[in-house]
Amino acid sequence: QVQLVESGGGLVQPGGSLRLSCAASGSIYSINAMGWYRQAPGKQRELVAAANYGGNAVYGDSVKGRFTITRDNAKNTEYLKMISLKPADTAVYYCNAALETDSTPLRDYWGNGTLVTVSS
Repeated sequence: QVQLVESGGGLVQPGGSLRLSCAASGSIYSINAMGWYRQAPGKQRELVAAANYGGNAVYGDSVKGRFTITRDNAKNTEYLKMISLKPADTAVYYCNAALETDSTPLRDYWGNGTLVTVSS
């Protein structure tokens, strides 16, 4: 069974920084893309950033230049470095991974989410 466990959320003041982590565990054969999505109250879930195995990344327009996604493939872990945070970044952030296990084909898995609150 695959688990994605996020950490690093919390309360931060506007202009501050946070780093989120997501570790994937279980009978993982290979991980293709890993990414971060977020959902603010009353809004749809949106892409924040995603990176393929080689580290090539895409970002949502609202976070370009402020957020950076990185991966440690050896640890099946991804990170999201967030700087210059704004109140509009307040949301639950979800880790996502497209991966294969020893017994299942490529499919998406999700973490339970970590709350990021940007407020003074």
